[in-house]
Amino acid sequence: MAREMVPVLKRCRSLGLDPLYLGVDKKSNRQSIRGNRKKSEYGNQLREKQKAKFIYGVLEKPFRNYFAKASQMKGQTGENLMVMLECRLDNIIFRLGFARTRKEARQIVDHKHVSVNGKLVNIPSYQVKPGDVVEIREKFKTSQRYKDILEMAGGRMVPEWLEADQENLKGEVKALPLREQIDVPVDEMLIVELYSK
Repeated sequence: MAREMVPVLKRCRSLGLDPLYLGVDKKSNRQSIRGNRKKSEYGNQLREKQKAKFIYGVLEKPFRNYFAKASQMKGQTGENLMVMLECRLDNIIFRLGFARTRKEARQIVDHKHVSVNGKLVNIPSYQVKPGDVVEIREKFKTSQRYKDILEMAGGRMVPEWLEADQENLKGEVKALPLREQIDVPVDEMLIVELYSK
């Protein structure tokens, strides 16, 4: 399985991204040396794409596939792309507060800890739909790992479009998120411009 092995804080610094968006509660004391250099239009577009890929943990080929699907759907391509990324199963686990970071959420899904509507799903990119019930499987609910996670991530706000039952490690997708409800600092219009060249 291909993975991005770049140190998180270093990557956040180069993209000008706050590590809190990734669920990482650390700050880098170093400053980006190239911070005052003027960026070209292409440079800005590429940076936004890299931000989106890095935040959601998606590599280039799957990201391009998401864009192709988003452009065939009704509505604005950029918004469709963000909604599709937000509805990935690993992201839903992160948003419900069952994982500290999206990387950890991906691992939880990979290790067969998650069921959707009562069926085991171990595909992190699985697209969750409105009405789906996502929960940690019964045999893992008592593990110390989830107690620790809930202690740390329990204070995190669950978005309005999700309903979380943290006692039972269960959540429901009430509706698809609107763009205003997605708090990710990415300008999706620049990504659309980049791909439409």
